[in-house]
Amino acid sequence: MCCVVNDAFLQFAKEQGNDLITPAPQFNFPGLNPGDGWCVCARTWLAAVNAGQACPVDLEATHQRALDIIPLDVLETHAM
Repeated sequence: MCCVVNDAFLQFAKEQGNDLITPAPQFNFPGLNPGDGWCVCARTWLAAVNAGQACPVDLEATHQRALDIIPLDVLETHAM
């Protein structure tokens, strides 16, 4: 899933054990800020949707296999 992360999503991911905010220089990862584009796991994004914490999706940059996990109408609801 290609997304534009927002604070709600970043906080949700962190609470789930996936801290995308804190820089990890050992992996050359600068940490994300709201408004940054990033690719996330479809299952993680769907969990965020179910928790009311989803971020916008760039449908044109998202692989169609995301449809194996997430219904198109849900993606379209959150499309940029």
